[in-house]
Amino acid sequence: MRTLLITGPGGSGRTTTAAATALTAAREGTRTLLLGTDRTDTLGAVLGTPVAAAPTEIAPGLTARRVDPDTGFREDLAALQDRAASALDLLGASRLEPEETGPLPGAEELAVLRALRDAALPDETYDLLVVDLPPTPRALALLALPEELRRHLRRLLPPERQAARALRPVLGRLAGVPMPAEWLYEAAARLDRQLAAVEALLADRGTAVRLVAEPGPAGADAVRTAGLGLALRGLRTDALIATRVLPEGDADSWLAGPVAQQRKTLDAWRETYDVHQVAHLGRDPRGSDDLAALAVPGAGAGTGRGAPDWPVTDGLADDGVLVWHLPLPGARRDELDLIRRGDELVVTAGPFRRTVPLPSALRRCTVAGAALREDELRVRFRPDPGLWPRTR
Repeated sequence: MRTLLITGPGGSGRTTTAAATALTAAREGTRTLLLGTDRTDTLGAVLGTPVAAAPTEIAPGLTARRVDPDTGFREDLAALQDRAASALDLLGASRLEPEETGPLPGAEELAVLRALRDAALPDETYDLLVVDLPPTPRALALLALPEELRRHLRRLLPPERQAARALRPVLGRLAGVPMPAEWLYEAAARLDRQLAAVEALLADRGTAVRLVAEPGPAGADAVRTAGLGLALRGLRTDALIATRVLPEGDADSWLAGPVAQQRKTLDAWRETYDVHQVAHLGRDPRGSDDLAALAVPGAGAGTGRGAPDWPVTDGLADDGVLVWHLPLPGARRDELDLIRRGDELVVTAGPFRRTVPLPSALRRCTVAGAALREDELRVRFRPDPGLWPRTR
């Protein structure tokens, strides 16, 4: 199954674009599931049909549903209390009734990840998943969550410590402090598997991000920031949907200025993205007829020119260094920072930060410098004589 993640700045028409993309794909014969992530039914307002947590058939070949963070939070709370029953009884703590609680901050993000995890399970019902993600800043934080949570889990509860489960009671008595309970490791392992499934979905070659923005100065800034964040995460962008594009009119019309501004932004975007223009209807689209009139491309529109692999080139013979190439389109020198920490490299690009494991060859090297050239961060590594294999 292919996955299209739709995002853009708030008010850019990303929900409309997600609905129109899904409808176009369905009309092309692709069995499509449209997933909404907003707490309110914004998808239903665009489609003209209410969308709930249960799958709803919108049109032939198109099904829509909405993430329900309330139900997911209650189910997780009940499961957590069941697994920790012995500890709660020992402490004399009373259980919380799921029906009396509301979702805590972060529950919506976890509910979206759960929905993506479920989508990653083998299923022959759909050929395409279209996800209406939150506005770009929240969407980028959401897409970074699986990797970051897994990294923190491994640091807090390293998998290798689980080998000492049989010795835990003895170690607890010797140390004089309680050791982590079995259920805690089991819960961590279960969460790690679920997050790994979401990571696999995001890394799959059939997964791409489709950006949505209105051409203009604000849209240009938003796209630059979004492209930088997606590249740092290694996520592929298949197309950029330019919304509310004004018609080319009379040079003396009051539209001449905005049209020229849009044209300039569109020309700049075409240098990096597969740009698809969506005309301004003069009204807020609502219903299948309006969505069809937008002529938004379906699932096979983009060629995916974003986020290639991060290769390492061998320059040992010429310069005595290995170079790690990190494509970061839109990055600026004054917004970049690098920190080597053990076998990881902490990369900061603008408002984004990612901790990246070093390729095996670079772990035996020291950082010899870095430079930003042609939208690519090139980090130079020099072999450490104490660690690098010797040649005869």
